[in-house]
Amino acid sequence: MDILHPAIAKSNVAVVTGGASGIGLAAAKAFARAGMSVIIVDLGGDALASAHAEVASLTEHGETDIVAIETDVSRRDELEALERAVIQRFGRVHVLMNNAGIQPGSAIFGPQANWERVLAVNLMGVIDGSRVFGPGMIAHGEPALIINTGSKQGITTPPGDPAYNVSKAGVKAFTEALQHELRNVPDGKVAAHLLIPGFVYTGLTAQGRTEKPAAAWTPEQTVDFMLQSIAAGDFYILCPDNDVDRATDEKRMLGAAGDIVDNRPPLSRWHPDYKEKFAAFLQSPKP
Repeated sequence: MDILHPAIAKSNVAVVTGGASGIGLAAAKAFARAGMSVIIVDLGGDALASAHAEVASLTEHGETDIVAIETDVSRRDELEALERAVIQRFGRVHVLMNNAGIQPGSAIFGPQANWERVLAVNLMGVIDGSRVFGPGMIAHGEPALIINTGSKQGITTPPGDPAYNVSKAGVKAFTEALQHELRNVPDGKVAAHLLIPGFVYTGLTAQGRTEKPAAAWTPEQTVDFMLQSIAAGDFYILCPDNDVDRATDEKRMLGAAGDIVDNRPPLSRWHPDYKEKFAAFLQSPKP
């Protein structure tokens, strides 16, 4: 890491939800290496304890600078308790990464519990996390970041897991509105960013695999790209991977928007009457 956003600085404070594994753990480690105090937030258990030990080992004062706090982000009262605990111990927050997410699978007419849990964690966890921590981050007047983890599935909304798509589409819309709000705060120094990972090999995406597929990025690659993008001022952090480059992602997103503009059937990329047209569009020069 060469250049970092001024919020990511020695002695500043970062809160990472979903921090016990995957992208969240990689981010917690990166913030710790930058000299930040880090609060790792996740459900309790061995994974959280292990993450705490791993991140603490990276800093000189790990036992005091690195804290693990068990929190269910789907519960606003627990997020409020988290914010109080962090402020009591560290005084202020400079980086909030709302990263916690689940993907139990869903179907349009599938179990209600799956829909409720996915929306509660993936969407309301991000909304409530931002709303609970945001006012204090604005008030302290120092450079600060709110990073919300979205998904390409929240933009192109492929068939197969509608609850997850809805949750991540909501994260996109909310984070856009959040950044608009923040940039209009007089003398405000808080910025929001939308992380849009590519194929990343994590516990959420492993699906029984024990080795990283060649097409996937590691969580560490994703976090490095995220930090570079934030330093460059990018709001949309659209990550490639080893299989899909940015140009392909752009075409897929333009195709999804084109369904509305050209009045095609929804998800026309997967519609039998439009599959070949989309394949040709994918090979054509970008408009």
